[in-house]
Amino acid sequence: MWYELSKEFIYNVVGLEGKLADATHFFIYDTIKIWFLLLTIIFAVSFLRTWVNTEYVRAHLQGKSALYGHVGASLFGIITPFCSCSAIPLFLGFIQARIPIGVTFSYLISAPMNNEIAIAMLFGIFGWQITSIYIAFGLTVAILGGWLIGRLGMEKEVLMDVKPIEGELEATLVKLSFKERAKEAWNYTLDIFKKIYLYVMLGVGAGAWIHGYIPTDFIATYTGEGNPFAVIVAVLMGIPMYSNAAGVMPLVEVLTSKGMLLGTALSFMMAVTALSLPEALILKKIISLKLIGIFFAIVGSGIIAIGYLFNIIL
Repeated sequence: MWYELSKEFIYNVVGLEGKLADATHFFIYDTIKIWFLLLTIIFAVSFLRTWVNTEYVRAHLQGKSALYGHVGASLFGIITPFCSCSAIPLFLGFIQARIPIGVTFSYLISAPMNNEIAIAMLFGIFGWQITSIYIAFGLTVAILGGWLIGRLGMEKEVLMDVKPIEGELEATLVKLSFKERAKEAWNYTLDIFKKIYLYVMLGVGAGAWIHGYIPTDFIATYTGEGNPFAVIVAVLMGIPMYSNAAGVMPLVEVLTSKGMLLGTALSFMMAVTALSLPEALILKKIISLKLIGIFFAIVGSGIIAIGYLFNIIL
């Protein structure tokens, strides 16, 4: 219904025509739709998160088996709306809590790639089936990536002298009333929304321009199924960029509508959100260049594999 209302407004009320009308309609329709989905889904996830805080997660993961830790840390990444850089403080907190380094990397991989913002936007653009496959693949990369790093015994590659927390952490669940939980979730949702709504507008604006003015054949020629290296190129292009899911997801939508294969577009998005040069520069103060290289190589290879699998499946 919103699609038809926005179309009626642009074409008949405002009276725009041609490419400008197409681009403007795309911008208005997608911006409002994505804002609504973000508010709804972030509130729902934030409400659920009021039962569990980061201290609880750190305490709960402490001393658990490696597999349990990798899975738990990866799942926790879904409910923390961090980009690749802002996930690093909690990554340090995990190290401080004496959680195995491989488990901490499972979180560091999962948080920017699988957070609720990415999931909300994927759901709104591509539906629940694509979103479910994306989450499954993203969790797989996080779990296996962290497991591989853990198997390599990289503890000695941590450069920063992180003082361990003395004693055992207590796994205490948060006790709040329903009203308090709803208020806390809403305040958190508004805080997150204020930080990302401009990224959404910028991303949708770039997508609207591509949608209205870039020929479909141009994108399809270089990133469609005719180019077997399209996924690799997309990942290599994505790594130097730095954005969150709110900024890059609208581009994914318009690129796929123009002929880019979905797996290629999602690989680009995952590379932008999960791997970035700013992240590497921050990590350089914490871990060695060797471990940063291993981390980027493992995650980059996983993202490329996911891109090709998506293209094969879909």
